Order: sequence, then C-alpha cells, then structure tokens
Amino acid sequence: MSVFDLGGGYSARPIPLETYRDACIRLGGQIFGGTSLYAFGADTKAPPPLGETFTWGIYAAEELIGWSFAYQQSERAVYMADTGILPEHQGRGLYTRLLPHLLATFRAAGYTLVQSHHRATNNAVILPKLRAGFFIQGLNLYEGGMSVPMTLSLDDTYRDAMHVRSGFQAARGELARRLGLPSAPQAESVPFEAVPMPEAQGDDTDLGGGYVLRPVAYETYYDIYSQLEDAVYSSVSLNWPAPARPEPVEHPRYAWLIGHQNEVVGWHYSRQWDARTAYMVNTALLPAHRGRGLYPRVLPPVLRTLQTQGYDLVRSHHHATNNAVLVPKLRAGFRLQGLQVDDHGVMAVLMLSFGTLYRDYMDVRSGLKQPGGEVARALGMNWKP
Repeated sequence: MSVFDLGGGYSARPIPLETYRDACIRLGGQIFGGTSLYAFGADTKAPPPLGETFTWGIYAAEELIGWSFAYQQSERAVYMADTGILPEHQGRGLYTRLLPHLLATFRAAGYTLVQSHHRATNNAVILPKLRAGFFIQGLNLYEGGMSVPMTLSLDDTYRDAMHVRSGFQAARGELARRLGLPSAPQAESVPFEAVPMPEAQGDDTDLGGGYVLRPVAYETYYDIYSQLEDAVYSSVSLNWPAPARPEPVEHPRYAWLIGHQNEVVGWHYSRQWDARTAYMVNTALLPAHRGRGLYPRVLPPVLRTLQTQGYDLVRSHHHATNNAVLVPKLRAGFRLQGLQVDDHGVMAVLMLSFGTLYRDYMDVRSGLKQPGGEVARALGMNWKP
C-alpha cells in the first residue's frame, strides 16, 4: 500500500493492524465519545478470521490523528469498517481527499464492490460517499443506532443495475440480460414545443445565468407539466390501468416555473403533507438545462417560502440512486429518514427541520449524538446538563 499526500501537511500511511487497534483504544473516546453505542459486555465468541486488510494511519506531520481500516468481506466486496479523525482536524476536507486514494487501492486489489455503513444522519460522511458514486442501499438498526448501508460498484454494469432496481432507468442490452429482464426499447428524445413563460403570481427570483424562478398558480403549473412530462422523465414508473377513484385531497399548494429566455425549462411543486410538514412533490428540468447547478439554486427560495408558510418540516422522496438530487438536498440540511417502495420505484425519504429540536432528535435516534438539553427534555429523559 502507498503513502497518500492529502495536502496541508496531512498524509495517510500504511500502518500495522496492531497500531490501528492501539490508536482506537487511545483516541477512540475523543473521536466517537459523543455518540450512543450499546454496550454488549464481554465477547462470548471468538471473532471470525479476517481476510485481506487495508489499514492506514492519518497523520498531521508526524502526529497520528486518525485512521482508516477496511477488510475483505467476500470474494467480490471490501468493507470500509472504520474511519476516525480527531475533532480538531475535522471539517478540513480530509475524508473527501482520502476517499479517492482508498477506492483506487481497492480497485487495484481486484474488488468489484466497496461497502460501508454510517449513522443515517451523519451527512458529513454520507455526502462525500454519494459524490464518490456510492448508492444508498437501505436502513437498519444495529448496536450503534440507525445506520445507512452504502455500496459503490467498481463495475459499470452493476452500478446501472442498481439504477434499474430503484426505477431510475430502464433495463437495456447487456444489463437486461444480466438481470433476466426483457430489454426496453432504446430511449429516444421526445420532441416538444417550447412553452412561453406565463404571467407570475408574485415576484421572480433571479437564479443567475439568465434563469428565473417564477411563482404561478397550481393549475398553470399542472397544464405545463402535462405538456412537458414525457420530455423530462426517463424513469420507470407503474402505469396504473385506470384513474384513481376517490377525489384527491385538497391541500395548500405552492408552484413555481423555472424560465430561461422567457421559455419554461422546468418547475417545482410542493404541497402540505400534514399539520407540520410540507412535501416537495416534484422538481424537474428539461435535459438541455441539467448539469448547470440549477437545483441547488432553486432550493433556498422554495424552502424560504415553505418556512414563511409556517411549516416546521419539509419532506421529499427521490429515487434511491439519484445522487444528483440527494447530494444538494443533504447539503441543504435534509436528513435521510428511510426507504420506501411506491409506484415510482425505490425511493429515499428525506426530511429537513427548520428548527434545531427535531434536527437534534434525528441525531439522537440515529445514535450520532447522545441526548442533552432541550431534546432530552422533549423525550422525557430528565437530562441534567
């Protein structure tokens, strides 16, 4: 294994397994002391033998300030079991800079899959993993709280198979053969006529680069959505054989159109979910306008509007492998709350809290933090600071 220069005087160097275990004992309390972990007591069985291991120490000059430990989990998978960095060295992008070196090592060693799990509200680790190409695979309860398993495929076909499983794309060609599914017809661009921007029901928000976000009536949004829907979506949803029989429930609705050069290029629609929660139902951009950083620029004005309407929480659902949307949502403060299967596929459920109480509550539930202060009192834990 190689020495990795992480910049800023930091490096990662191969260390013996015994050095890593000693560092866990010496530094583990400082790194993980604020989390909640179930204490099982003495081990009753011997641990299974380790396969191939990968152990690095993270150094500031010559001082050991953290580590990364991974081991072989199967004939195809390596498991990133443990990474820790002392608190005073966190928030400097070390994990993000270390990750590509680790993945290159696993690839060179011949692995197909890289797996890990993290507390479900630990966005500081989940975000760089998603940016590196990992996908969310589920949620589970374990001795550390609620964790999110994540997998990176170093094989392009398997990565696309996860998109098919989530409903984010159709199965075609070799991918369909490997999944034992019929191959879908090759996707073709859907022709559409440009739609001029209608009049606003409020002030435009300048999104930069010639783009605007314009509030409109729900009926205006839905009419345009119906015209452009096929040109926007390539995901695979269930086609219901008949319209829904009950009348839709009437909720407060909030709709915007995204415009460029006075033409509609996308939209956003939200509605009330319950007495405390708004639901971000639908955001879309025409293909020619994706990859320009528009979604992160749309989020702040939409969230401000929902907050001024009195909501405490904002909920949204996205295909579990749609990292292009999950990353900006998590960066905006959303937290992963679950996975569900609906008529669109396997969807990640995200939640944003405008206040700190519910945000801290999510961290307590995941085991990322121990209860203290207001959240402990709200949970009836009679916490004494």
